[in-house]
Amino acid sequence: MKKLIYSVEDDKDIAYIIKIALENANYEVKSFDNGEDFLKEFNKVKPNLILLDMMLPKIQGADLLKIIRKDEANNDIDIIIISANKLVSDKVNGLNLGADDYIAKPFDLLELVSRVNARFRKNKSKIYKIKDILINEEKRLVTKQDEVIRLTNSEFDILLTLAKANGDIVSRESLMNTLWGESEAYESRTIDMHIGAIRKKLKDKDIILTIHGHGYRLNE
Repeated sequence: MKKLIYSVEDDKDIAYIIKIALENANYEVKSFDNGEDFLKEFNKVKPNLILLDMMLPKIQGADLLKIIRKDEANNDIDIIIISANKLVSDKVNGLNLGADDYIAKPFDLLELVSRVNARFRKNKSKIYKIKDILINEEKRLVTKQDEVIRLTNSEFDILLTLAKANGDIVSRESLMNTLWGESEAYESRTIDMHIGAIRKKLKDKDIILTIHGHGYRLNE
């Protein structure tokens, strides 16, 4: 079954090329030019991934992000922001609101397809244990003392990558490649924001150690 992608973009030309590019990559794409129509459909059928413009009529992209991430049941839906805002602060704000990735306009279609493909590239195998935390790779589930911890897909992938390293240091570049592949179109601070969110959700600021100048490792 094809993965379902919702594209929320009010520029008809950009929306068209996004739809064509991703349909050619074997995805099912539904386009929306405003937040109201998107939310109506979203409440009926949940997609696998959302491409979200931030500057929209009436309901802004940031508000849509808040609505989606307010419900923890939506944490397994990937969200990629596509925006003309290029400032690092704009990217950080988007990631803080729960986005998994950020692509600045104008963008290359091959890069867009590659970043979307990266979001769906999941490996499945076993369960990892760190302190009182269990990471189920196949079910993409994290529990702490039998409490389910709701992580976004990006947060889960980072935690899983660190768990697989068995306490070894994982470089920032390796974590970036885990999320986006061999792409230079990302901000390194994105990783910091995701790791901060993981620490907060696990209620353990020392679960992930920052090894300055080298990367990160789990504190087992």
